[in-house]
Parts: sequence; C-alpha cells; structure tokens
Amino acid sequence: MNIITKESGNITIIELKGNVLGGPDASALNDILHQLTGKKKKNIVVDLSGVQSMNSSGLTMLIGALTTIRNAGGEMKIAAPSKKIESILVITKLATVFEIHPTLRKAISSFT
Repeated sequence: MNIITKESGNITIIELKGNVLGGPDASALNDILHQLTGKKKKNIVVDLSGVQSMNSSGLTMLIGALTTIRNAGGEMKIAAPSKKIESILVITKLATVFEIHPTLRKAISSFT
C-alpha cells in the first residue's frame, strides 16, 4: 500500500493506494496521523479511490485512524470507496461509524 498526503485548504487528504492489509501500513498511517495532529491538522479525508482490496486488519487500521483523529478533536471522513470496499463497510456495520462520501470533492465540501 502507498500513502500520499495532500492539502486542500484546511483539509488534509490521505490517499491510500493498493491493498489495505494493516501490518506495517497501519504503523505508517498512525505515524502520519500523529504528525498531522501535532501540527493541529484535524480535518482529514481518507481517499479510498485507489484501494483494490481491504481485509479485517485494514478495517482495524481505519478504525484506529478515526480514533486518533477524534481523540485530537478532529474529524475523519472516507471518500470514494469502490463498490467492493463500500459493501465491506456496510456488511461490517462500519458504514454507520464512518462518514462516507461517493467522491473526494463531496468529502472535502462536507467540512464547510
């Protein structure tokens, strides 16, 4: 998995690409989130448009990311999951935990 961070005004976009399987990727994402919260960056969008597959460890990684951001007083939203990833979020009932938007643009605009 590749992790790319971008800025759009006061919103940080974390773009995930490839397979989200947890493990070392979870540590890398956690490190990025702690750096962002240390810089008072609290509006986060996780762009899943480039994610092909995700396992339970990947889901746990997203839950951990949400917890980290919320504990810092921020908010995290999910953007552009594929139909496959979205169905996983629905089946696991995580669609009720995460705020999910069909596109990156809609996720970004939801902060205003």
